[in-house]
Amino acid sequence: MTNLISETVISLWKTGRRVKETPAGWISGNAVCCHHRGQRVDKRGRGGLLVTEKGWNYSCFNCNFKAGYTEGKLLSKNTRDLLSWLGVSDEEIQKLSLIAIKNRDDYTKTSILINFDLELRELPENCKTIEQWILDGCNDPNLINVLEYILDRGMKLEWYPWMWSNTLAFKDRVIIPFYQDGITGTVGWIARKITDGSPKYLKSAQPGYLFNLDRQSYDREYVIVAEGHFDAIGVDGVAAMGNHLNETQIARITALNREVIIVPDRDQAGINLVNIADEQNWSVSLPEWGSNVKDIADAVKKYGRIYTLYTILKYRVHGNIRLNLIRKQIENERKE
Repeated sequence: MTNLISETVISLWKTGRRVKETPAGWISGNAVCCHHRGQRVDKRGRGGLLVTEKGWNYSCFNCNFKAGYTEGKLLSKNTRDLLSWLGVSDEEIQKLSLIAIKNRDDYTKTSILINFDLELRELPENCKTIEQWILDGCNDPNLINVLEYILDRGMKLEWYPWMWSNTLAFKDRVIIPFYQDGITGTVGWIARKITDGSPKYLKSAQPGYLFNLDRQSYDREYVIVAEGHFDAIGVDGVAAMGNHLNETQIARITALNREVIIVPDRDQAGINLVNIADEQNWSVSLPEWGSNVKDIADAVKKYGRIYTLYTILKYRVHGNIRLNLIRKQIENERKE
């Protein structure tokens, strides 16, 4: 339990009294409330503290006094009384009350950021997965070119539901659909041109969207954050879809509750993500991939997915001093 309010109560409850844990999870001991409520001092262990995922509950099975705290809530009068009876000074209780107010504001703000609504977005006309086009017997040379482009980038068809459309505007583009947990259908897409010409990208994207977040299973120990879609697909990470993360994207990454590893591109713009990692106390990885490898996608093409992942984990660092070295390394590589 990392919340200071909870840490304070748990520590004081366990200090200076004989406590025992019940099968139901209660930490029982002599209650501190009874004699403050006109009854005798408890000597029969009738007080109990139950620690929950987001706080704690206190109950006295003698005088029926109850108190508690849940993350995102303010301190009630009973909770402030309990703190006082546990030996917390009025000044410290005031400080904890201010922490509770800040936690409530942060909790509300983060909840809004994480649970934002995304609207459904239609895919380009006549758009289907490449696998479906092949099953349908399509032998359009443009489809073959798109398929070869994906494979030449070191990617595999099973890594993502790649799409293609035979319409004029999209026949020379690979289409990457966007999905979101809990939403049936697509919430956007990006179409990358595989031939020379502009625009290089056509897209339908929504602010705050974080590409490939829906595929991050919650049993993982880390999440890799890259700039581009091919980078994210290459190592099954997430993409900022640029060299910046907005407030919503940062909140949604943080909510994964795991080690975050930023892998920036080796250019001036990549330093933006290093700066964000520094602010958020995240890790950064800049593996020794060689001068001709500028991002994860290039590394996957050259070394394969497994070795690329291995090197990202091996070279990850965090902390201001080490991240300053990363910044200098990027600057030096740009000058070479």
